[in-house]
Amino acid sequence: MSEEITPNGEGYLAGWTPWRMRRYWFYGLITLFALGVPWIKIGGNHLFLLSFDKLKLHLMFVQFDMQELYLMPFLLMILFIGIFGLTVLGGRVFCGWMCPQTIFRVVYRDLIETKLLGLRKRIKNKQQEPDYSKVENQVKRVVALLLWTGLAFIAAADLMWYFVPPEDFLAYIQNPAEHTVLVGSVLGIVLFLVYDVIFLQENFCVYVCPYSRIQSVLYDDDTVMAIYNPHRGGDIYNEHKEKMFTKQKDLLSVNANAECTTCESCVTVCPTHIDIRKGLQLECINCLECVDACTEVMGKLGKPSLVEWSSEKETLFQKGKTHYLRPKIIGYIAVLVIVSIILAMMGSKKEYMLLNINKENRLYSISHSDDGKVRVENAYIFLLQNTLNEDHKYYFDVIAPKGMEGKIKIAEPEEPFKASPGVKKKKVVILYTDEILVKDDRKDTVIPITIKAYALDNKEKVMVTRESTFTFPREDVLEAGEKKGED
Repeated sequence: MSEEITPNGEGYLAGWTPWRMRRYWFYGLITLFALGVPWIKIGGNHLFLLSFDKLKLHLMFVQFDMQELYLMPFLLMILFIGIFGLTVLGGRVFCGWMCPQTIFRVVYRDLIETKLLGLRKRIKNKQQEPDYSKVENQVKRVVALLLWTGLAFIAAADLMWYFVPPEDFLAYIQNPAEHTVLVGSVLGIVLFLVYDVIFLQENFCVYVCPYSRIQSVLYDDDTVMAIYNPHRGGDIYNEHKEKMFTKQKDLLSVNANAECTTCESCVTVCPTHIDIRKGLQLECINCLECVDACTEVMGKLGKPSLVEWSSEKETLFQKGKTHYLRPKIIGYIAVLVIVSIILAMMGSKKEYMLLNINKENRLYSISHSDDGKVRVENAYIFLLQNTLNEDHKYYFDVIAPKGMEGKIKIAEPEEPFKASPGVKKKKVVILYTDEILVKDDRKDTVIPITIKAYALDNKEKVMVTRESTFTFPREDVLEAGEKKGED
């Protein structure tokens, strides 16, 4: 997967675009995406929002209540399976190209320290730290810290927007005394980002991040990574990972065909301070800075880079071309597709009202209607929640088994009732019958019924069904009730 460079009249490197510049553009797109997503709304619903404030999940402009968070495990599965599959395919490409830690470090080191303030002399030398013994550099460091702190506040706010909608966040932040948790979270994130980016630096990637330990288990011979070609460049390290050569003449004395100039441009440019010529290392984040450095040096000599974005199979073992669409990758794609389909199917069954039906402990009560008929009543507690953004009026129907249609009726409530968005409504519901549904002299009869609840103004969209039961008394209890009514 190494970039092919063909000599032409303009020079060997004509038309070559460093991977570093491509990463900068990609970082810009990711940043715009991350900043923009919280603001994207359709019909009052966000593209993605896990609201701790309103206890809601917004996904693809559909609002889900906390009782519907069974979707979250599928989102996490897609996230982790996607990252693991990406690692099998391209190594730690996520670390080098998408990880916020890497992006933040590039902004601070390459933009603020190097381009804006000149604390670092060259982007290509990441090993030499600024000389802070000079007063001028100390002042610049304070300026860099203040600049990054300002950006950290923006990053912290952006992160919080995925949990508190931006419109609410901006209102809450104006009253910090009433929203101490929100303010404390923002300040905590800012302090962490300042410490992480300015002081911890790439040590986070090397020592703290668990991903570097996981990646070695996921790699195979076809995994694409930044890799040094020892067949062309020569072995700089022995099998014990001990450095053998620091000068080109010493290398050539052992291997006359070795092309490595021992300039160590690939070493000085590395943000995690490794030597790519040493072989596969956990610290490598696939930023491809070393590929750029070697491409520039070798390109001036009319040769391709000794450090390539390739696989061990193709570059190190030389057993043929890299296989990208291999069984392991197909397996990850298949799992992602299956999980995505399940998520889409479950998300499509979204209910626009939540309804729990609990039957009272008393099985039934027996009374008499005005015309003297025995009336059997069953009482229920309906817990209903409107998950839409506007008020609706609700009512329900009772569907009895075949042969009993229309014989189980609603006593209370007699009229539809209103429910506001996000407010749980508790209603006492009484169903009754004044007809003989079952004749059984041994036991009470439990009759399965279906409750169909709906919004009167949008019955097609806002309608749910729940299964429940209606208990009808045994014959002797019913007869006792009839006699009591006659007396």
